[in-house]
Amino acid sequence: MKLGKTINAKQLKGYVTVTSISLRKKIYAVIFEADTPSGKLFDVLLILSILASVVAVMLDSVTRIRMSYGTLLIAVEWFFTVLFTIEYGLRVYCSRDPKHYVSSFFGIVDLLAILPTYFSLFYPGGQYLLVIRLLRVLRIFRVFKLAQYIAEANLLVGALRASRRKIFVFFYTVISLVTVFGSVMYVIESEQSGFTSIPKSIYWAIVTLTTVGYGDIAPQTNLGQALSAVIMILGYSIIAVPTGIVTVEMSKLSRTGIKNRPLPCDNCREIHHDDDAQFCKRCGNELERL
Repeated sequence: MKLGKTINAKQLKGYVTVTSISLRKKIYAVIFEADTPSGKLFDVLLILSILASVVAVMLDSVTRIRMSYGTLLIAVEWFFTVLFTIEYGLRVYCSRDPKHYVSSFFGIVDLLAILPTYFSLFYPGGQYLLVIRLLRVLRIFRVFKLAQYIAEANLLVGALRASRRKIFVFFYTVISLVTVFGSVMYVIESEQSGFTSIPKSIYWAIVTLTTVGYGDIAPQTNLGQALSAVIMILGYSIIAVPTGIVTVEMSKLSRTGIKNRPLPCDNCREIHHDDDAQFCKRCGNELERL
């Protein structure tokens, strides 16, 4: 009798395990795979829900609408937050590599899409950060297989990656310039002109060099105005530098071509694959190509 009970317990445990695995596969097929009708329908409904929730947040920021429909908008906001919270939990549950999903770009965005509402319980107004949910709509490229847009995005990302060292040197040079210019202007001008400290003067130098020109701080002396003119002229030439760097790298990538290269893995979002790769080197999922 005891042996029979032990066998039945093992069989029951095995049945529960198989059922759990089968359930996870079904949920995974709906949530992560856009090739199936149910998966595509889920993603379309998800995108519509995201857009509706963002519209509700925007309407809630309008005082006249909030006064008339504030309670309804709050209810809608919490409805979508609970819905997205359940969805996030299901994504973690059925993911083949939960840790990798949680730390991935979409995993972080999915989490940030639900935190502001809970944050608003302690800090009123925090719910307006929910507009970050718009980033989740990037899944539309995967849902509708807009490979041509993904190709262009890969081209831009590749150009930025290839020029990252040059851009770093450029930004370091700009930071050095605004620090020097701000310090010199602090010496030239007085506190009556608004240059009360070196950090405040550096802020003015950044605003001037980028040709933004808020006008909240302005030099009053002739020497200070002359230095401002030099910084403004220098700003026009500096703005063109990063554009030229990225454009050159994009031109190089366009000549070498990026067609027929593997797309990011649909499962784990790994992007670093060899040009002839057929399967993801991280999770083994079959790769689609441009």
